[in-house]
Amino acid sequence: MAEPERRLRPAPLLFEPSESVADPEHFFDLESIEDPRELLARATELTPAFRAAQERAVEFQALAAAQLADPRRFDRLSPALIAEQAEWTEDYARKMIEFGETLQRGTGTDPA
Repeated sequence: MAEPERRLRPAPLLFEPSESVADPEHFFDLESIEDPRELLARATELTPAFRAAQERAVEFQALAAAQLADPRRFDRLSPALIAEQAEWTEDYARKMIEFGETLQRGTGTDPA
């Protein structure tokens, strides 16, 4: 009899205490899990959570870039300055600004 398909839900990402982050061997307490089945399950749960967090972070970067480049702002930044601040290329900054403008209009699409 086949097992029902298990739907993966993103695991909650919790901020790690600063002393844990300083230890390169520490990663969301995975190093303390001794049972390989449990380790695989927890690591598998974290994978979509990190993907979802990465996607959301990119959306917020794009929104911020679009807001910083808005010509209505008196302190508007050029794509070159945004690129420098975000450690992007200027071309990528322009794409992110466009993506952010799209998100602001409510019709999000991928910036790449």
